[in-house]
Amino acid sequence: MKLYAAPLDFRPIAEEFSVPTDFPEEVTAQAATAQDRYAEQRRDARDIPLVTIDPAGSKDLDQAVFIEARDGGYRVLYAIADVAAFIEPGSALETESLKRGQTIYLPDEPARLHPAELSEDRASLLADVDRPAVLWTFNLDTAGEVEDFSVERALVRSRARLDYDQAHKDLENGTLHSSIALLPEVGKLRQASSLRREAINLRLPSQRVTESSDGKKGHYELVMEPRHEVMDYNSEISLLTGMCAGRLMEEHGVGFLRTLSAATPEAEATFRSEAEALGFDLGESSISEFLHSVDADSPRGMAVMREAQRLLRGADYVWLEDGQADVHAGIGGYYAHVTAPLRRLVDRFATEVCLALSGGYEVPQWVCERAGDVMSTMRSTSQLASHVDKACLNLTEATVLAPWVGTNFEAVVVDGGIKREKARLFVLDPPVIGQAVGHPETGKETMVSLVKADVEERDVLFAWPAD
Repeated sequence: MKLYAAPLDFRPIAEEFSVPTDFPEEVTAQAATAQDRYAEQRRDARDIPLVTIDPAGSKDLDQAVFIEARDGGYRVLYAIADVAAFIEPGSALETESLKRGQTIYLPDEPARLHPAELSEDRASLLADVDRPAVLWTFNLDTAGEVEDFSVERALVRSRARLDYDQAHKDLENGTLHSSIALLPEVGKLRQASSLRREAINLRLPSQRVTESSDGKKGHYELVMEPRHEVMDYNSEISLLTGMCAGRLMEEHGVGFLRTLSAATPEAEATFRSEAEALGFDLGESSISEFLHSVDADSPRGMAVMREAQRLLRGADYVWLEDGQADVHAGIGGYYAHVTAPLRRLVDRFATEVCLALSGGYEVPQWVCERAGDVMSTMRSTSQLASHVDKACLNLTEATVLAPWVGTNFEAVVVDGGIKREKARLFVLDPPVIGQAVGHPETGKETMVSLVKADVEERDVLFAWPAD
């Protein structure tokens, strides 16, 4: 879940978890002067009218897309920033990225994987400038299933930098940019494919902290931002790319896979109970079908999406080399991260494997030599990112709730009962998941009293029954 909380100060969390937000001068200098190492190997694809779709204000633009109709289906062209073109093996820039692993998203500022000179300038797929890219081409049939695909290095030129809010308005008005006019059509077909695979597709809305409407200093509100359909359609193109990359690696027995074991029957039963407590009737639906039908923009929808995250615990990265390939249960097939190299280390290396396999040449030695380091860094920094995200959310919720200690709130008990020391509950407004002392039964709609909201400890506690 993306959290926007610019009015708050998250610097203490960055310091507590030793999250680096600045770069050594040598690294910044290399990023500012890096040149395309593969300039002579590129197809000139500047005639393709690609566009980017990102949150408003974003400058680290990893992906650009163009979709056209063809006989028997669709053609999707997807350009990914070619970060490897700017990072020389053995350079200070590479060494620093191997330490950082990924961009850590503090709500007030990102702790970037690469300096802004690279991630928001030279390597970013900004509009109206030539950029080196890795270009994926997918031929889909009329059902949106893959007939064939290829990947190559190319020189591209994005026509426009679109943001989700404007794209949503254009979609509603029937004026979607011509380059993505078919995105809703293809996105829906890919969503249907996802359902057939029993994939677990989480659609978490963002939350934003704003100054309170009561005008009191130190009072803040936590509001949900709508998750537009165009976001989900765009995500389907990224998922399509990752699945094809994973399949390519599995077929050749080499590469970087993103893996996830299936949720246990106990975990699925717990989720169904929690969803029912929140007022949803799953009936005979699979979890995949149910999540696809949920209105993620509603408070209860957001809560059930957050609970569904527990079904995706245990994700890992695997260097596949003459070994057993594991699927990603949340995707319903083989999967690899290749679409966000400006923000994730492994994408850069996995992309090199795909280029080699598709081009019929050996995987570069520098990729194989660093595979172990890449895996180790991704595992440790993914854990770090999770800890930081949780700390930031806890700080935000404690700050928003701090002025209201002693106030009663309407809540739904997600997991309660006499056997639990503390019940897990969902407070409807502001939309937070917290704990309460007492033993209300699961599914009970009740009033709870806020007894603690400690900003320094980042701790919130409710009590039942409310006073």
